[in-house]
Amino acid sequence: MIEIVTALAPIFAIIVLGAVLRHSQLVAEPFWIPCERLNYFCLFPSLMYMQVATAELAGISLHSTAVVLLGAVALGGLFLTAWSAVRPHPGPVFSSVLQGALRPNTYVGVAAATALYGQAGLSVTALAIAITIPVLNVGSILVLALHGSHGARARANIARTVLTNPVILAVVAGAITNLGGLGIPKPIASTLGVLGAASLPLGLLAVGASLDVAAARIAGGPVLQSSLVKLALVPLATYGIGRMVGLNGVPLNTLVLFNALPCTPSAYIMARLLGGDHRVAAGIISFQTAFAVLTMPLVLALTTGQ
Repeated sequence: MIEIVTALAPIFAIIVLGAVLRHSQLVAEPFWIPCERLNYFCLFPSLMYMQVATAELAGISLHSTAVVLLGAVALGGLFLTAWSAVRPHPGPVFSSVLQGALRPNTYVGVAAATALYGQAGLSVTALAIAITIPVLNVGSILVLALHGSHGARARANIARTVLTNPVILAVVAGAITNLGGLGIPKPIASTLGVLGAASLPLGLLAVGASLDVAAARIAGGPVLQSSLVKLALVPLATYGIGRMVGLNGVPLNTLVLFNALPCTPSAYIMARLLGGDHRVAAGIISFQTAFAVLTMPLVLALTTGQ
């Protein structure tokens, strides 16, 4: 477990640094929104395209990866749905609880997989992003359409949100390049490599800057409910399903890591735009990001024996 903590410590140190920079005003408040937009629309898609386009996918089972990742997420969603039947929340709150329990922070995931498992972990993570991000984005919009306060607007935004998502477009383009055996001209590859290298430190700083401790305290029960599923139930289910389908070693460990990630900050944006409870979403994101420094090493230690 010490090795896992040592590998993950720099990632969470950068997140803490982001929080310090924002709340101490060492970096002015107006910096953070354009920083997030730059990363979302340019830097992170560059990283994802290059990773998917150049990944060695021959030894990775697409079917098994999809079954493990989405099977565990489905179990988490069913658990929360059953829980809501016993202890119901208002629709907008439930939509934020569900988003918080199922959507991973891919910035943290790519950095953590690289730190722990190197290029092999990064390739599996790129594949995991290609599989889950489109499914979870569509699923989140459907949940908001059913339970949010802007149902009609959410339904109208499904196709546009998916088709204009820069990360989805990047992984699809990368998959076409990879599976089609297309070469990437060296100047383009070098440029995208430089842009991608800037993505993770900037993304982790932005994650830290977005933390809202007050929201986590105010939201209370829904935050704990969502976090229990996201940080414990889903990753443990990932391990169990993975062993059932015959995965082991780095591929399985990386998938457990991916499904143990804290919730993505984009859940807050989607909740705000499409009628979820954005204050609850902010609390879930902040709480999970803070506690993932403990839960991720613990889950990995339990499932890998390290």
